[in-house]
Amino acid sequence: MTDHPAPDREAELHDWPVRPWLCASLLGIAGLLVHFASDGGEQVAWRMALAAGLVFGPLAACFTLDRARLGPALIFSGAVALVMAGIAWRATSAGDRYADEQFWVAAGILAVTLAVPLFQAGFHRLRWLTPYKTTHFHVWTDAISGAGAVAFTGIAWALLALLSELFAVIKIDLLKDLIDEEWFGWTFSGAAFGAALGVLRNQLKIIGTLQNVVLLVLSILAVPLALALLIFLGAVALSGLDVLWEATRSATPLLLAIAVGCFVLTNAVVRDEDEQASKSRVLRLAGFVLALGILPLAVMAAVSMGTRIAQHGLSPERLWALLAIAVAVAYGVGYFAAALRGRREGWRGFVRQANLHLAVMTCAIAFILALPLFNFGAISANNQLARLQSGAVSAQDFDYAALRWDFGDAGRKALAKLAKSANPEVAKFATEAQAQEQDFYRGPGSAPPSQRLANLRLQIEDPALKDRVIARIQADPWRCETPCVALDLGVNANGQNRIALAQGQVVEELLLDAATPSD
Repeated sequence: MTDHPAPDREAELHDWPVRPWLCASLLGIAGLLVHFASDGGEQVAWRMALAAGLVFGPLAACFTLDRARLGPALIFSGAVALVMAGIAWRATSAGDRYADEQFWVAAGILAVTLAVPLFQAGFHRLRWLTPYKTTHFHVWTDAISGAGAVAFTGIAWALLALLSELFAVIKIDLLKDLIDEEWFGWTFSGAAFGAALGVLRNQLKIIGTLQNVVLLVLSILAVPLALALLIFLGAVALSGLDVLWEATRSATPLLLAIAVGCFVLTNAVVRDEDEQASKSRVLRLAGFVLALGILPLAVMAAVSMGTRIAQHGLSPERLWALLAIAVAVAYGVGYFAAALRGRREGWRGFVRQANLHLAVMTCAIAFILALPLFNFGAISANNQLARLQSGAVSAQDFDYAALRWDFGDAGRKALAKLAKSANPEVAKFATEAQAQEQDFYRGPGSAPPSQRLANLRLQIEDPALKDRVIARIQADPWRCETPCVALDLGVNANGQNRIALAQGQVVEELLLDAATPSD
């Protein structure tokens, strides 16, 4: 892709003396308004929407405002404020009707984070002619200046705390009293962050040089990661994927984390143009290996998630994980194709071209997912019902509690349907799940009830008590995931049966009522 110069790029690199004062004032006032809008953290939809708009709009403005393009920057910042306010309103007003509102917010933040450097590079005007060098420059300078502003805000608070103690010695408690005021904390943090960000944004030339130093240091890590990746992929090829599933229950996030590391270090080697790319043949070869390695890692993550879904069906969290994996596979395909098309020397240009296209794609996908277009709870609940009806999962092993707690209104409607099932076993378990008043922890690798009951060894004579202990183990999904032993300790003064449950080196006492098991 041919780079075309952005007409206002040089203007952005010039010092704008007003910027630090403008950002400090804007974010300081925004912080004060956020305090009043949030009303002490009360979860009211319109308050959270207003607070989100006051946070993200001014932040976007401080990153994008420039005297050469004040109008477009203000329009963009206003759009960011409206988008995030809408997402916050939807997430807050959702209550427990949906199961994945936190992912809506995360998707919105990701979309905004990617949109800022694209706007700064002029993508809204130049479209696919946007210079990659400019986009890459803004991605890194935004990250560095943002991190620097956060660090400065922390230092400013530390200094303020020291000064408050110093004045307290001479009986002046004004600073101590101010620090205890929530409105002051919001205002001071906003002003400190804005002032630091404004100063750093005035030093983009220096930060650009620092960016090159950071990438140079990061690129050194490409060599050991490339070697480790070759060893890992070779071992998996010889031993099969089963060795990975046996070693960890968290294969998917581990594989995705390594894929992200490959992505970052590949770009540390590639830089924003060939003149700045590493001249070391070893580093270039390492970057080439990492670019090729993203795809197999993403595919293995997809296989891992597919295996989990085949075992346990869909859930909102797994659907979001599938989307993250799909994005990772898209990056893997893009990088793999770039490496094959460019081979040893020309691949870096194709990687840069792929980066711009993939960033725009990811931004668009994240924005769409933040909109009220999909109900992952309903999709998951329908899938779980289909698995139960088809016999893919038995009535005993079916996760009724997930429908009660994890899928929102759609899950509870499905559970109510099961409670009226003609199958008495299904109806019994569904009714018990409906009666639950507390959501007990069920980890992603929790064993099904049949497996946990197989782990249980009962040293109890009374058949009725045995049945109550079994019912308790079935109801508590965290118990007996490994071999465990239940022993009868007799009856306490309140007429409750005392049961010792030993699992590994942990011994726990359960108290069971004659009628209903309870602690």
